[in-house]
Amino acid sequence: MKLAGKRVVVTGADGFIGSHLTEALVTRGAKVRAFCYYNSFDSRGWLDTLPAGVVSEIDVFMGDIRDPNGVRTALAGAAVVFHLAALIGIPFSYHSPDSYVETNVRGTLNVLQASRNLGVERVIVTSTSEVYGTAQYVPIDERHPLQGQSPYSASKIGADKIAESFYRSFDLPVITARPFNTYGPRQSARAVIPTIISQLLAGTPELRLGALHPTRDLNYVSDTSAGFIALAECDEAVGREVNIGSGVEISIGELADKLMALVGVSVNVVSAEERLRPDKSEVGRLLADNTLIRELTGWKPSVSLDEGLAQTVQWFRDETNRSRYRSDRYGV
Repeated sequence: MKLAGKRVVVTGADGFIGSHLTEALVTRGAKVRAFCYYNSFDSRGWLDTLPAGVVSEIDVFMGDIRDPNGVRTALAGAAVVFHLAALIGIPFSYHSPDSYVETNVRGTLNVLQASRNLGVERVIVTSTSEVYGTAQYVPIDERHPLQGQSPYSASKIGADKIAESFYRSFDLPVITARPFNTYGPRQSARAVIPTIISQLLAGTPELRLGALHPTRDLNYVSDTSAGFIALAECDEAVGREVNIGSGVEISIGELADKLMALVGVSVNVVSAEERLRPDKSEVGRLLADNTLIRELTGWKPSVSLDEGLAQTVQWFRDETNRSRYRSDRYGV
């Protein structure tokens, strides 16, 4: 399947990865409907920051992924659905787990039901490397056991399994894309890289983070978007769960050192109590095995970590971009 000329829906298009994916799909000639979260500010999230020439090509639908009626209306006429709408903050899931079940599990079910009823040709459901929990072996391939170490990851495991059931029970052409840690311009303020950069550029006397020992497999957002598109266009990926990752890991402490060097400052790094996950909930190590996606699609990362971090820092140096982030307080 080629996406050029296809009518495509992106749920969560107003978010970080969703806005980049939407932009990439428009560039590839897809006819994109962007499903954005309805709000009283009439905000389209990060879509509002895209070039006018891109925005003019997007059909925006304001709705709520938890509402099956709106989802069905949004998906009418779509050939392909990229389902990215989700609640993603792990700390917030500790005290509001119900909202994660409603959004991530029920929302995914709504997309799958509507896609089945409407005859959608392909559905790409967004998973996360957090479903693996702390690595039991590395690199982590798609056969690695799943472990719900936070309400967030548990909700995503639930969504993944519902997607699998619709493929096995109803032959719905589902692909579960499982990106490892994505970063880059427009990322949520609750993620570690925006947290580090925004504090450093604000001139903080110390860098306040959570645990420094965990390792992550970091992927620049354009590579993650390219992985989504490669999987959507791959017939052999239907019915499979597929990692999107670099196969390279770095600890949070090492990441902080890299970013301090790029920003040009050096401050004391502190593990702040309020930023630490509960011990059994912290995911200590994530490192992707990307063999399957390379074999299926030929995809591989094109942006090195040093290159991607430099581009991200440069984006944050723009005061207009940085003003969207609050470096003086911790937001879950």
